Amino acid sequence: MATMDVMRGPGMERLSRGAKDAANHPWAKKLGRMGYAAKGAVYAIIGVLALKLAAGEGGRATDSHGAVATVAHGPFGIALLSLLAVGLVGFVVWRFAQAFADTEDKGSDAKGIAARAMYFISGAIYGSLALFAVKTVIGASQDKGKGTQGWTATLMEQPFGRVLVVLVGLGIIGFALKQFHTAWKAKFREKLTLTGLAASHQHRIERVCQFGIAARGVVFTVIGGFLVLAGVDANPGEAKGLGEALAVVARQPAGDVLLGVVAAGLVAYAAYLFLQARYRQL
Repeated sequence: MATMDVMRGPGMERLSRGAKDAANHPWAKKLGRMGYAAKGAVYAIIGVLALKLAAGEGGRATDSHGAVATVAHGPFGIALLSLLAVGLVGFVVWRFAQAFADTEDKGSDAKGIAARAMYFISGAIYGSLALFAVKTVIGASQDKGKGTQGWTATLMEQPFGRVLVVLVGLGIIGFALKQFHTAWKAKFREKLTLTGLAASHQHRIERVCQFGIAARGVVFTVIGGFLVLAGVDANPGEAKGLGEALAVVARQPAGDVLLGVVAAGLVAYAAYLFLQARYRQL
């Protein structure tokens, strides 16, 4: 109750009003749209590389950092990566606006605070990716970081570490289930303004978005499941990130087909993000 009182106090209300004023500035919304496009580019690269791997054409299973590195090593790499870095910074700014300015009107009850906390966590994750992109642009030396297995091991070293790892894994699975629910109910339509498009186009767009969101749910289910397994077995080596989860899919029976479907879904999710950049109500 004390926490809720603090959040509803006059100082917090003034901060929230100031944050909302900043979030409503046209440039803030432009940054948000750039951010969705940049995130879409990252997922498109991951999906295309996985599709090429499934087709036996030299692709690979990678994550968001691998996608950034792919841009850097391609034609006009530094110029394109600079644009991507700016877009990722825009996405971070917009995520923090969603968290602190409550641009989605989630409110300050327990459910609203949980949703806004997820926006903050997403902003922090993409902030790390944006920093990685910026460092790549300027040629700063970078370590590879701990990776999923590294931070899982660090978390296990804490009091009740195994329990924490299991809880994180269950939280990721819960997020994946929410993705499936969003895809099934097409709840994303609430934020997309598609009234200017023909009904047939709207229907196709909806199906592509549903496929993409569901595919992302599949990947996060795999990631969360392996985290739970790592916590139960006290083995950080069993934890998997995005690229490793895609590699696990590829190793299953008929793995090339399964990977191809999931990879196509990630490309569809990228298309969904591009649609967010163009048509989302901000």
